[in-house]
Amino acid sequence: MRYLISGGGTGGHIFPAVSIANALKELDPEAEILFVGALGRMEMERVPQAGYEIVGLPVRGFDRKKPWKNVSVLIDLSKSIRQVKKIIRDFKPNVGVGVGGYASGAAMWAAAKMGIPILLQEQNGFAGVTNKILKDKAAKICVAYEGMEKFFPADKIILTGNPVRQNLLDGRKSEDDGRKTLLIIGGSLGARTINEAVIAGLKELTNEGLKVVWQTGKVYYEKCKAAWEAAGSPANIECLDFLSDMPDRYANADLVISRAGASSISEICLLGKPAILVPSPNVAEDHQTHNAMALVNKDAAVLVRDAEAAEKLIATALELLNDPKRLKTLQTNVLKLAQKDSAKRIAEEVIALAKK
Repeated sequence: MRYLISGGGTGGHIFPAVSIANALKELDPEAEILFVGALGRMEMERVPQAGYEIVGLPVRGFDRKKPWKNVSVLIDLSKSIRQVKKIIRDFKPNVGVGVGGYASGAAMWAAAKMGIPILLQEQNGFAGVTNKILKDKAAKICVAYEGMEKFFPADKIILTGNPVRQNLLDGRKSEDDGRKTLLIIGGSLGARTINEAVIAGLKELTNEGLKVVWQTGKVYYEKCKAAWEAAGSPANIECLDFLSDMPDRYANADLVISRAGASSISEICLLGKPAILVPSPNVAEDHQTHNAMALVNKDAAVLVRDAEAAEKLIATALELLNDPKRLKTLQTNVLKLAQKDSAKRIAEEVIALAKK
């Protein structure tokens, strides 16, 4: 069987795509997999690192603020569709898998036009533009949240959850020293608002009865480290730009502060971690707030809005850490929302489509 997988632009699209590819290889070791991405975007580097071949298209996003610039965008889109049709004729895929992003739009539209069945994977609680455009052409749509009938035809939807890092459940818990651990994560690049809130609350966080793991992201590390040093380099606070041992860090966390990206939320649910979610205001159609509210509405997480983080975030975290009953409620409720073996379940749907 041959599978064409397309999508990217952000880690939130690339990671699920690679996870699905890995699951397809596990279920069908003879599978041939080809990725289609957008030239100059993150997937052109990350996909080959994961061991897969990728072809880049000149496709780009529309400029909503300067519409006159979209003439060249349309020319590149037309070129991309011609290019992807040639790729499909040469590669002859049995199924196309689209995970969102510019390249996914061009590739899956062309595949559907050429009679190839397509499966879409939507990571967010508010559907992305590409998947909404392709919904009528898709045979199946795998989603991570309930209530997605408002975006997609109900008979095509399968609730599978989002694929998460394969080693995430292998974390080891350290010896309990009686202290609570607060894990603060803002993604590989970091989250400005979260970091600023931590800097403002360093005095409150400097507490021998508490352990703090503060992952600042590469962009903000120097500024955050300088603030940590100015506060006297408190021994109970680890200030790091990147966490290479995420499974262990999660295993030891009593409370997590995080953005509300689709992958982060799926990880928090799967591991049953009480969390404070601070949705990023810088994402299309406010996806992260929709993702966060899916948990908040089930009393499975606490929301602190980005604009209120500076004054509320650390106080909310300390209050929660001193309330074992509330932490237990959040843990119980968030575990109920976990979707296990998501990548494998999506891969099974892809293979079923191929066999049809």
